[in-house]
Amino acid sequence: MTALPPLNALRAFEASARHLNFRLAAEELSVTQGAVAQQVRGLEARLGASLFERLPRGLRLTEAGRRFHAPLRRAFRLIEEAVDDLSGQRQITISVTPSFASKWLVPRLSGFMASHPDVSVQVDAGERLADFRSDGIDIAVRQSRASIAPDLIATPLFSTEFVVVCSPELAVQITGPADLTKHVLLSDSHGLWPLFLERAGVEGRPRTMSFSQTSLAIDAAISGQGFALANAPLVSAELDAGRLVQPLSEVLVDDLSFFIVTPKKPRQPELVKQMRDWLLSQV
Repeated sequence: MTALPPLNALRAFEASARHLNFRLAAEELSVTQGAVAQQVRGLEARLGASLFERLPRGLRLTEAGRRFHAPLRRAFRLIEEAVDDLSGQRQITISVTPSFASKWLVPRLSGFMASHPDVSVQVDAGERLADFRSDGIDIAVRQSRASIAPDLIATPLFSTEFVVVCSPELAVQITGPADLTKHVLLSDSHGLWPLFLERAGVEGRPRTMSFSQTSLAIDAAISGQGFALANAPLVSAELDAGRLVQPLSEVLVDDLSFFIVTPKKPRQPELVKQMRDWLLSQV
């Protein structure tokens, strides 16, 4: 029987493959980033194959890495389920984008935990699409314009209305959409500012500051760096708390909507139903 690689090396690779980032894997495993990178290098040397492409920003799985990660992730999930069965603790894993996690899900999640004290929740926050077959994901929330894959069930969570938000200090400088051209517009990966300005009849080319995630644009708006065009549900808590204000009545309604996505035959149908029903109750 072939001797297995060290468990710590397998855990380091599996976490790095999910996050595509050594730093995030290290945070999950409570070790240093250098330790994770060293474990992965040792595993690659033992297997005689490169598992990652090291990029300036993060990692990319090689073909060998993709083939290795899928069954390894399933194996870890089986171990987790075996531990859960013995401990009596049930666990559900939900996949969401980082912005949805930080601005909508996490502030509300304690309510689910209070209603379901016997359920442990694992939040997998990342931009890449979840693979329910290999990633151990039970349920996901994603934004989409196109139809969801036919082998999945997509339940609308909320439609998307984009609103202009800024700090209270900046709000007094705005009397109409045209005033936006005098300020910095905080853009995210959706890039909807040009469409908003066009529909509002605003001409000109304002200065922009671009971010890879919506949550970063929202945080920049809170700190007074400019105006963000954000999903209304993602900024509702900041608006209620007065950290952000909505200086304009104009909104952009787009068909980029949030959906709860589940497999047609989930591994844990009862838990998936509980989480789906709870998510819908929060809207």
